[in-house]
Formats: sequence, C-alpha cells, structure tokens
Amino acid sequence: MTFRLRDATEADLPAITEIYRDSVLNGIASYEIIPPDQAEMTSRYEAIRARAYPYIAAEDEEGTLLGYAYASAFRTRPAYRWLVEDSIYLAPAARGRGVGKALLRELLARCTALGFRQMVAVIGGASPASVALHQSLGFELTGTLKGTGFKHGRWLDTVMMQIALGEGTTTSPDPAVYPGTLFTE
Repeated sequence: MTFRLRDATEADLPAITEIYRDSVLNGIASYEIIPPDQAEMTSRYEAIRARAYPYIAAEDEEGTLLGYAYASAFRTRPAYRWLVEDSIYLAPAARGRGVGKALLRELLARCTALGFRQMVAVIGGASPASVALHQSLGFELTGTLKGTGFKHGRWLDTVMMQIALGEGTTTSPDPAVYPGTLFTE
C-alpha cells in the first residue's frame, strides 16, 4: 500500500470523525460507547493543536485518509509535561498494511524533536495488534489494568506501555523551553 504522511488539517476532520466512529462502534481501542460528532472531534483536534502537539494524517495516492495519529498530554499537572500519550486510529482497509507503524514512527520522531522525554501508550482492550505495533518500535510493557472497561458485552483490560524519548531520564530537562512551558506551576 502506498501512502504518505503529513500534518492533519481541519479539512481531514470529516474523515477523522468517521475513522474514529468505526473504532468506537466496532473496536475496543476506545472506551467511548457513543461516537462523538464532528463538532466534538473538531474541538478535540483544536485543543491538541493549541498545545502544539503533533497530529499526523496518512493518506493514499488519491488523497483518501487511511488513518491518523496524535500525541497529547497524559495528564495536565505540570510535572507530567515531559510525557506524552500516543493515539493511533486506522480506517479498516488500512489495518495490517504498515500505516500504523509509519504513523507511530513519525509521532515518536516529532515528539523527540519537540523535547518530550517519555511516551506512553494506553491500549484499550489489550489489543494484541496494538501491543505488537508498540513493541516493534521499542515500547516496553509497564503494566496491565484488569477489567477497566466494559464494552461489547465483556470486560476489557488496559495495557500500559512506555518508551523513553531523546535523553529520557538521563538528564534534567530545561523548563524554559517547550514542552517545559506547556503548564505553569
């Protein structure tokens, strides 16, 4: 499958909304039960971009959106500002074709370049495909939260995975530069 990665734009929001809708209705990655509408997805997109987090789209040769990925705050308390959480969602036809891996690899590179020190994956439903994807790029399993979600008539576990970015914890970050300026104490 041939595709290219680029920054997501507001013009992508109808397709992003539909991809996420499918994941909410048919998947276990998101613990949402009712898919948000485009207005809500626009609000979420704007909140992520307002903090200068990366938001990436993958599209095929015809310009059809195949998937998207973004980084966002794991928590909003100031001490967490060096940590980002990744999110990746793919159209059904793009799954298992390397799109997710390319999106995650690009997200890792961009977050490292921005100065983040850790990335965490919070994997709903302990999805084997998502766990394998993250492991393939160096994430390590840090824990499993049992029975954290109930969806599609069953209890689901949540897997936590993590990877160090850049210098990780080997040096102190500079609070005067991004992402140090994200939240004030």
